[in-house]
Amino acid sequence: MQKQRINIVTLGCAKNIVDSEHLAGQLAEGWEVVYDSDSTDAKVVVINTCGFIGDAKEESVNTILRFAAAKEAGEIDHLFVMGCLSERYRDELRGEIPEVDEFFGVNNIADILKTVGAHYRDELRGERRLTTPGHYAYLKISEGCNWGCGYCAIPLIRGKHVSVPFEELIAEATALAAKGVRELIVIAQDTTYYGLDLYGKRRLGELLRALCKIEGIEWVRLHYAYPAHFPQEVIEAMRDEPKICKYLDIPLQHISDRMLRSMRRGLSKAETVKLVEDLRREIPDIALRTTLLVGYPGETEADFDELKEFVAAAKFDRLGVFPYSEEEGTYSATELKDDVPQEVKEARADAIMEFQREIARNTNERLVGTVQKVIVDRREGEFWVGRTQYDSPEVDQEVLIPASGTLYPGSFATVRIVSADDYDLRGELL
Repeated sequence: MQKQRINIVTLGCAKNIVDSEHLAGQLAEGWEVVYDSDSTDAKVVVINTCGFIGDAKEESVNTILRFAAAKEAGEIDHLFVMGCLSERYRDELRGEIPEVDEFFGVNNIADILKTVGAHYRDELRGERRLTTPGHYAYLKISEGCNWGCGYCAIPLIRGKHVSVPFEELIAEATALAAKGVRELIVIAQDTTYYGLDLYGKRRLGELLRALCKIEGIEWVRLHYAYPAHFPQEVIEAMRDEPKICKYLDIPLQHISDRMLRSMRRGLSKAETVKLVEDLRREIPDIALRTTLLVGYPGETEADFDELKEFVAAAKFDRLGVFPYSEEEGTYSATELKDDVPQEVKEARADAIMEFQREIARNTNERLVGTVQKVIVDRREGEFWVGRTQYDSPEVDQEVLIPASGTLYPGSFATVRIVSADDYDLRGELL
């Protein structure tokens, strides 16, 4: 019997990618799954939306409208919407876009399956159909967040922190390794909180060490590590385990004590500086990625100057910066006045990134002449494109290597870095 085809369109962050992969994993029988396709003859479409910030919401709404028009034109039969935007604005969306057959939230996979004529199977719990290249995968270790930062709507959308049981994660990671995954990227809203709700203690360090023992896994990478009460066990695991990439995604958002208090970040400037120093002392070659938020309500020129001085002194290897946007229902939206003009927010973001460009170039120039282990992601024209342990896919820089028949996606190569620019490296195969 010919399988039905379903098109799953995923927007937003890596956590949404994992949700879509789990949904596809449950469609094991009777369905052919395609991802993010505008050119498929699939008659059933599921859109997994993002609702985190303004631009992401706009992209999600525009995508829904595009497929709603396709349904009106008779090109598809059924349209379903899931994810963060749908969780938060379900009633409004239902009224505005009636072409959508049904809206689902962020934890409604069983309901989605039932609606499309399938059913949830416990024996397929943890099963996934990867959207990433087969050699790396995201491992989502928890859902939700307990911090309640002033600007963030995630707890309103995804609820309180809920850890995935330790044994389930090991089983899922082992299954991914058996399918050829070589790099695990550990993600959550807050990875460092892992285990507190289930076990009464943080178990991220223990989890990282256990993942390193899985046969076939060569790299373990850590994202979204909340800085407050950072576990010493995680620092020790990163220092001691050769499979753990010397890379940490740690969103700091600001450095001014006044801003950190208003943002409800749970730590001070002194604690932030000490954490960065501790990480670099214990793991000397660590690459630190952070994200910053500028233009938060009440941010003065003095606060911003303090942030610039911190960026110049800390010299983060990777950095992203976002202008503040008000999210309804959050503390900052209800209790604070959005008093920084949009043009000032954008100018401050541009100024930070200009600072960072020079830092990134200097960091890259120090890599010239060094020998690095590189994982190959893909081929583009005359080059293989890969990454060092200091770079995560999609968000960080890449290494270009002249094409060689000995390489392939997912292979590891020993590469000498021969040149560098602001955000990319060139290497030669050894």
